[in-house]
Amino acid sequence: MNHIDDGRLRDEWWLATLGRMVIWARLRVREAGTAEVFDSDGNTLVYDSEDTARAMLMDAEFVSLDGLDDADAAERGFLPGELTPPQGDDDGVLQAGMVQTFGGNA
Repeated sequence: MNHIDDGRLRDEWWLATLGRMVIWARLRVREAGTAEVFDSDGNTLVYDSEDTARAMLMDAEFVSLDGLDDADAAERGFLPGELTPPQGDDDGVLQAGMVQTFGGNA
């Protein structure tokens, strides 16, 4: 695993879909073994472990972007290339892209 200078081990992107809307969540695993989820409301939720954070995301019907194959994306009505996590230099900028609507009437 690549270590990132600010105490992060890695970031993972998770998503939930509702029609043509994608709601993103970022799971950040820390070196200490704790995990944080940054949600579409701009909240950072802290969990005691990566497993607990993953379970909470799955309970909320989120799926890992890394585990999403072409068939899973198609089942949700998306082309794999359409699903790109938001980008930003800080969480405030990032939050603006945490809910995305594709095609159709928004």
